[in-house]
Amino acid sequence: MASKYDDLASIIVQNVGGEGNINSLTHCVTRLRFQLKDSSKANTEVLKNTEGVVTALESSGQYQVVIGTHVPDVYKVVMQSLGEAPRTNEANEEESNQKKGLFDKFIDMISGVFTPILNVLIAGGILKGVLALLVAIGVLTETDGTYIILQATGDAIFYFFPIFLGLTAARKFKANEFIGIAIGAIMLYPTLIAAADGEAISTLFSGTLFESKVYMTFLGIPVILLNYSSTVIPVIVSVFLASKIEKFFKRISPGIIKMFFVPLGTLLVTIPLALLVIGPLSTWASNAVGATTVALNEISPILYGLFLGGLWQVFVMFGLHWGLIPIVINNTLTIGYDTIFAATFTASFTQAAVVLAIYFKTKDKKLKAISLPSFFSGLVGVTEPAIYGITLPRKKPFIISCIATGIAGAATMVLGIKFFAIGGLGVFGFPSFIDPETGSMQGVIRLAIVTAGAMVIAFILGYLLFKDEETPQNNTIVKGEAPSVNASKDDEEIVSPLKGEVIPLSQVKDEAFSTEAMGKGVAIIPTEGKLFAPADADVISFYRTGHAIGLAFDNGVELLIHVGQDTVKLKDGVFFPKVNQGDRVAKGQLLLEFDIGKIEQAGYSTVTPVIVANTANFADVTGTTQTAVDYNDILLTVHKS
Repeated sequence: MASKYDDLASIIVQNVGGEGNINSLTHCVTRLRFQLKDSSKANTEVLKNTEGVVTALESSGQYQVVIGTHVPDVYKVVMQSLGEAPRTNEANEEESNQKKGLFDKFIDMISGVFTPILNVLIAGGILKGVLALLVAIGVLTETDGTYIILQATGDAIFYFFPIFLGLTAARKFKANEFIGIAIGAIMLYPTLIAAADGEAISTLFSGTLFESKVYMTFLGIPVILLNYSSTVIPVIVSVFLASKIEKFFKRISPGIIKMFFVPLGTLLVTIPLALLVIGPLSTWASNAVGATTVALNEISPILYGLFLGGLWQVFVMFGLHWGLIPIVINNTLTIGYDTIFAATFTASFTQAAVVLAIYFKTKDKKLKAISLPSFFSGLVGVTEPAIYGITLPRKKPFIISCIATGIAGAATMVLGIKFFAIGGLGVFGFPSFIDPETGSMQGVIRLAIVTAGAMVIAFILGYLLFKDEETPQNNTIVKGEAPSVNASKDDEEIVSPLKGEVIPLSQVKDEAFSTEAMGKGVAIIPTEGKLFAPADADVISFYRTGHAIGLAFDNGVELLIHVGQDTVKLKDGVFFPKVNQGDRVAKGQLLLEFDIGKIEQAGYSTVTPVIVANTANFADVTGTTQTAVDYNDILLTVHKS
């Protein structure tokens, strides 16, 4: 498909010396950064006079073509013109990932995989809850055609979750998306599911913790099958594995057969490994959880309740709860009751409570928009939207929910609450605690009290400990009233996002800024490593290293803030972004923290240009006459006429 940047990309490639002169290409928030074999072959004057190019220069061992905030779009087209698929700066991203902690990597992976399908998850959860309510009050029955069709609509995304996750995981791990979808679909293949629910042909490791039923063999190797419907971790791990295998086949595959040989080889290696390795590991981990739980109950029922309640949501995320399901079924069939589901019952309610606390506390409109539906979804037992969309990516709210559920789990053991029959989720699960022999409601009443208490704990802790981001200490603003970007009819006043010394752009040692080619503004030498939103705005660009951010205000002003000079080369441990590209931010919200000392120790300047990127849309932009500014002091004035 043709792009409006095709001609520009062609001119850029030609005038940096052609494709053969390019060793590598990356981009930051405003410019293409080439590593050229011979920079003398670049036609700098031609590029400077090319429409769509702000300027071109050689700096810090790179040949830089300054484009502006739409540089990612130009970058993709340039990469395509070089005969490669559009991609991000994978080297920087991989190096950044290597420096992250294991838990941070896991959270980043979870967010990347689940965020694209969050809205559909919420919709499905709400529909399932409404249907359960309609059945409970007798409006519908489970045999009605209306119920069956609507239940399929709400439940399909959960049942076929591996397929959805196959797609999003492939995107996250930069694998072929259709291979990801295929892996999810294969895990749900009816014959495999039927075999997993059928009669075993043999048993492995009999009498041990790893005892496993074998339902079929693959090339003579025993296959331990699971029913993968509604599971999460197996498909994500399998797609991650496929992403590595796919790269191998791309390297060794002849070009003439690559189109079909790469996906064929990837699937032929991945699927057997998924079923022979990932499946058994999931089974054995589940068995270990079950055995640990039984042993803990014999030692101390209170610790048992605390352990199960506190970790239940983690078990579910990894599919480890399957090791407990046989125990629940066996207990309800043999002794008539079970305590595992009693200890874990409040998990969906504590998730709902902490999400409700976030709804009341946050000023983030996007977060509010998903919090309330996730709250109602949690009440009916569907917690995926709350966990994957809100609490887990923010870590602390998820931990609060686990703590509250753990306390409730211990309380259910103290009060002797028992679970008698597998039934509904959330509010529709209370009938499962009615004693079928005596008709006693004592268990339901006690559980309702415990649930209410757990929700109160989760809500209070969530409300007290959650915050969008830190705001500057003096955000009560000068003379008690905040300056506004809507200061007068013809002028827009922009307050300072930083605290520090003000210098003119002409003193910036970067031609793109000093010549005002990127736009008019000023520069700040920061004295504190914090950057706040000058007004309500949309984050239209935020480079992955965190060194530069673009904001679009409601009045049409686009502000670019570039922390330091050449700081794109700095890696983790210097810049700590607090928001993401695409977010809506509020005035005074913390956008970025950065380590001034580390920037200077690395030999880079901390001079930070703050410019109006779309200066051409206005009559003029003037900077403050002050030599130093604090947060919320007026920094720039945009003159409309």
